[in-house]
Amino acid sequence: QVQLVESGGGLVQAGGSLRLSCAASGGTFSAMGWFRQAPGKEREFVASINWRLGGTAYADSVKGRFTISRDNPKNTMYLQMNNLKPDDTAVYYCAARNMLLFTRSPANYNYWGQGTQVTVSS
Repeated sequence: QVQLVESGGGLVQAGGSLRLSCAASGGTFSAMGWFRQAPGKEREFVASINWRLGGTAYADSVKGRFTISRDNPKNTMYLQMNNLKPDDTAVYYCAARNMLLFTRSPANYNYWGQGTQVTVSS
């Protein structure tokens, strides 16, 4: 059973930066991703990365501002978030999936972290 532990959330002013980390243990997977959920909204896709090849995908709302990366030996994924906006405020979740084919749907991710709060003040 894969276990995921996120860290790195916090409070930042608009225009600032944060880096989230997600450490994985206990198993293997094909890809990992970041999702976020704001109060009263559905969980939405942010970015994903193919674990072996490193291919990435982003939501249009974060392209050019967020960068997803991974450190395979450490089994850790990162999300560098720059030029943060108040609309980025949400609980951020890391997730891992067994399915190799790219998907934005949370339903296709098999393992989830506990979430970390990111709050961007205006």
